[in-house]
Amino acid sequence: MVRTFALVALGLVALALLILYILVLLFSHNPRNPFESELYFITTEKDGSRSKPLPLPVANSPSDGTIELSVVIPCYNETSRLKLMFDDSINYLKETLQDRFEILIVDDGSKDSTDSYALDLAHNTYKLKPGQLRVIKFEKNRGKGGAVIHGLQHIRGEYGIFADADGASSFKDMSKLLAKVKHVENENENKAPAIAIGSRAHMVNTDAVVKRSFIRNFLMYGLHMLVYVFGIRQIKDTQCGFKLFNKSSIALIFPYMHTEGWIFDVEILIIALRKGISVSEVPISWHEVDGSKMDLARDSMNMAIDLVVTRMAYILGIYKDSVVTKTKVE
Repeated sequence: MVRTFALVALGLVALALLILYILVLLFSHNPRNPFESELYFITTEKDGSRSKPLPLPVANSPSDGTIELSVVIPCYNETSRLKLMFDDSINYLKETLQDRFEILIVDDGSKDSTDSYALDLAHNTYKLKPGQLRVIKFEKNRGKGGAVIHGLQHIRGEYGIFADADGASSFKDMSKLLAKVKHVENENENKAPAIAIGSRAHMVNTDAVVKRSFIRNFLMYGLHMLVYVFGIRQIKDTQCGFKLFNKSSIALIFPYMHTEGWIFDVEILIIALRKGISVSEVPISWHEVDGSKMDLARDSMNMAIDLVVTRMAYILGIYKDSVVTKTKVE
């Protein structure tokens, strides 16, 4: 009797695990391969005209030595907000890095000519040199995560940061993130892989958070709880769109990413922690900016599902951080 009960219980557990595995497999993600055109960029010529498509650096190739920092900005219909971000970032980059920076606009299938608008600003407003601002235009929308993953793997800089197009994070705080990564490198031989992420956790009781709508704060705290439950407990703010990487950490993380939607930040940190990469959380200044492309109810639900699926996919071995997820060009 006892033995029969034990066998039935074991069978039910096995069945439950099989059902869980199938469900996670069904909801798991496989990022699409890039189209041929997405391996090229457009910039401005000396006279301000658009260049012909030029080849991007080979994915995860070493820095060319001329660029210290590459700024990747994922964009989808951002003509109403991009100039504010440029005002904050480009002037500061010129002051601190002179010509040793580049900006990559990854246009995620915009319909409002974000690409042309960015190129016009680069030449006519900010007087950037040819090649200093590069636009990669996706043939099909991939999501914010897909834009960041693609952009960071094709930078020329020794370091890469992705920043939201709304300029919500004060770009001057980039120096704090860069200093933190360099500090980790200096403490280790051969420039150990390192990441510094902007954090808004210190702002939880400030007006920037308190004055947000009840539903937005409710969903934010709900997501934080899920992140904590599913294993990322040492990082207080996983979702801030202001993260800086050195080249070696980019090569260890981004070729292995699966998630291209809003929750991609969490997968970055899951892979980093699994591989023992140093992750430093750095307090930054941040403010709410109107014009978000996120649908609160729908996208929050999708983020919750993707978070659970991503974590369980690594636990069950469906996702592996040792297998490159993209192997060919469409």
